Amino acid sequence: MTHFKRTLAFGFGAATLLVGCGGEDMEGFPTSDGSAEQVIARAAAYELDTEYVPPPGEALHHQTAGFAKILCSGVFITGLDADDAAANVGGFISPFDERQHVVDTVIDYDRQMVSLTLPDGVTRTAQRYANQGCVAHPIGETEVLFTPSEVERNLPPAETTPWPMGDVLPDDPWPAELDMDKVEQALDAGFGPPEARTLGFVVTYNGRILGERYGEGIDIHTPLESWSMTKSLTGTLMGVLIEQGVYDLWEPAPIPEWQGEGDPRQEIRIGDIMRMSSGIRINAPSDPDYNADLYADHFYLYTGTVNSYEYAATRPQQWPPNTIGRYRNTDPVLASYLVRLGAEGAGMDYHSFPQQHLFDRIGIRDGLIETDLYGNFLGQGLAFMPARDWARLGNLYLQDGVWDGERILPEGYAEYASSVAPAWDADGRRVYGGAFFWVNGEGGLGIPDTAYRMLGAGGQSTTIIPTHGLVVVRLGKYTGSGPGADALEEAFGLLMEAVPPIE
Repeated sequence: MTHFKRTLAFGFGAATLLVGCGGEDMEGFPTSDGSAEQVIARAAAYELDTEYVPPPGEALHHQTAGFAKILCSGVFITGLDADDAAANVGGFISPFDERQHVVDTVIDYDRQMVSLTLPDGVTRTAQRYANQGCVAHPIGETEVLFTPSEVERNLPPAETTPWPMGDVLPDDPWPAELDMDKVEQALDAGFGPPEARTLGFVVTYNGRILGERYGEGIDIHTPLESWSMTKSLTGTLMGVLIEQGVYDLWEPAPIPEWQGEGDPRQEIRIGDIMRMSSGIRINAPSDPDYNADLYADHFYLYTGTVNSYEYAATRPQQWPPNTIGRYRNTDPVLASYLVRLGAEGAGMDYHSFPQQHLFDRIGIRDGLIETDLYGNFLGQGLAFMPARDWARLGNLYLQDGVWDGERILPEGYAEYASSVAPAWDADGRRVYGGAFFWVNGEGGLGIPDTAYRMLGAGGQSTTIIPTHGLVVVRLGKYTGSGPGADALEEAFGLLMEAVPPIE
């Protein structure tokens, strides 16, 4: 058994013990059936006496910074028409009904810069910076506080290299047990009707592409918005560092801002953070008691044009770690902070780290993670990658972190990612696992409860179905998320009929 497997086994045991001693089924403490009322009551029983301070600034100014960044990325990374991007992508940090307040839009194609002016005279800008993507500037500023860089790819030519390291697909016949007619039906169903606005749909079976569909103007190399699928990518980068020996999954997270004497945040382990169970206090829209009257920190970590790592690291503790599960951007931002600390501490170039230590090893040429003003990866939601690249990442997990005979992720890491997090389980919500993956612990979608997923706002998903050797990627424009979800569920049903379980 490897060192990771030992710590993983200890981690699950320690997690169960921690929840048992700190919250689950303790006398005098409420349990939860997953209803909002009981989830809130259970959390209140563990509430720590710390103060919440909302983000500074005006909501519309933040939302318009988000709009500038989204428009910049849509036009200069994905290659969308500006009007299409403004109407259809990135509604998460820039609500569509708030975009109407912009009175002047300037898109500078030479500088790859977007400027949006509001009625009060405030102008929000965002600009493309090499492989660090589009970055929003503070009000009155037009520069970033890091040195942008072009990240080199160390891969052979895609057009002459076989899949999965390149683009060339085999023409070998498929196994007789696959119903290829039904597979074609699944591909058509999954791509969906025009209102689904699907841009990329890819299905692989045992690592081989079963089929794919793309929207108009989109091809196998087009980087597409992914939103919170990026969290799972961040969890993967942490897995790479753990396999390299930089970190241990169950060590206390070495966040510099937490190292003062007596700071209770020193009890938060890396594995707790990646289970969305750190207990850090913010206001987030997925909270059952979300305060919609305040601009959420969950959004501010995208739009605040501040050092996002410092902001997340200076939030107080709301609950003891590993007792309450909440979907909050502080956790993936803190994990991204650890990625930077770990890579730089090991002497690696931070901005090249994802490409050199993950992407190059599994054939990803067209991916990037956007940064904040300080060059910090916004690993909670701002990766842009083609659909095929998400399929590559999904297959890395399907293969238990091994690629072409080389171990990239620690042994057992896929199990950690696909297992229900104890704090979420104690809340009666069997929906979140480790490494920032969603799990199908409550069943549904017409797929086995052992399936797990990278999920992002606007209907972005990569679904890993180990029982059938399948990885299913669906990416699309934000406004098509509802019809897109219906189409994907129909495709799942057809794929379960077309592909027999693996014995």
